[in-house]
Amino acid sequence: MKNSMKLVAILCTGLIFTMANVAMAQKAGGPWTVPAKYKSMKSTIKADDASIKSIGKEMFNKHCKSCHGSKGLGDGPKAASLKTSTGDFSSAKFQAYSDGELYYMSFVGRDEMPNFEKKIVDEADRWAVIGYIRTMKK
Repeated sequence: MKNSMKLVAILCTGLIFTMANVAMAQKAGGPWTVPAKYKSMKSTIKADDASIKSIGKEMFNKHCKSCHGSKGLGDGPKAASLKTSTGDFSSAKFQAYSDGELYYMSFVGRDEMPNFEKKIVDEADRWAVIGYIRTMKK
């Protein structure tokens, strides 16, 4: 009985250690190279409109939440399976990006961040997502 308990304890410790190492293997992505035409882009919608916020939230929940989490903290159910961290939308560093930079990162993408230009085709819907992401400040 004692040997069984020791074996279970050793296996549990090994499992916990392995899971922790997998989570720590996720690295931060390198800096984004955003083309100049995107850096100066401005939203074409009025982001404080309640219906726009609702559309942004709906689009975010449908297309972004699975990786970025419901509050943009990078803790969605698919995030753990990625090699690169999804980041924290509530951070001051992230919120300091211009609207155009966020647009590029969100819809053009790179590496594990897929392109969403064909999934969210309406320009107003895209800007609504950016507006919603702006509400995720700390």
